[in-house]
Amino acid sequence: MKDYLANLFGLENKVAVVIGGTGELCGTMAEGLAMAGAEVVLVGRSEEKANARLETIWAKGGKGYFAQGEVGKRESLNDLLDSVIAQSGRADILVNGAGVNSPTPFIEITDDEFHRILDTNLIGVMRACQIFGNYFLSRDVPGSIINLGSISGLNPLSRVFTYSASKAAVHNLTRNLAREWADRDIRVNTLVPGFFPAAQNKAVLDESRVAEILRHTPASRFGNPEELIGATLLLASNSAGGFITGTEIVVDGGFNAMTI
Repeated sequence: MKDYLANLFGLENKVAVVIGGTGELCGTMAEGLAMAGAEVVLVGRSEEKANARLETIWAKGGKGYFAQGEVGKRESLNDLLDSVIAQSGRADILVNGAGVNSPTPFIEITDDEFHRILDTNLIGVMRACQIFGNYFLSRDVPGSIINLGSISGLNPLSRVFTYSASKAAVHNLTRNLAREWADRDIRVNTLVPGFFPAAQNKAVLDESRVAEILRHTPASRFGNPEELIGATLLLASNSAGGFITGTEIVVDGGFNAMTI
């Protein structure tokens, strides 16, 4: 039984680059990838946050290290890929999880704020997909790209106008890339978390907002970060998820299924 599951979901000898891996959700996803056997590269700006996660990964026998990278700078992502190849010899999995949010009312959103959020949430994903996608194509071997979407990218939510628009575009970008690269065994999918309390969304989770969310969530609770690991491993594994591309896997306690 263990061998069967290891063959299906195991990621031995794979290298997973997790952009946004210094955050709570992507950090937990990276931990899951490491426990499945991958060497994980936690990408972000804060080495301190990365090291806290890496201490847990190392204590459990996993492999990983921190690498600086800014999705807003193409040269930074080029340098990131070069450093990963120099240190690990390869890259097999890319997780695009960097993101920013703002609760600004629509009528008050400035051009600068709109462009700032899109540059991280959408254009940053585009940059990373171009750079790592080109690398995957040049190797002519299977690769997996997991873009972090959002419930607000499927159904517009109040208070997160620009974030919603950026994530809707990420969903569309993902499907287009999946179509373009499917015949090269490069799979591109969107992992769509529901409501998982994290630093990014605390600004919009006041008491009334929490009540509204829980009323609309059949599971009647928020998600735990560890509940994203199963879907992550499915999308990362060429054995378990080899025929899955261009789709959204929603992990939301039923939020997206709720109507009235």
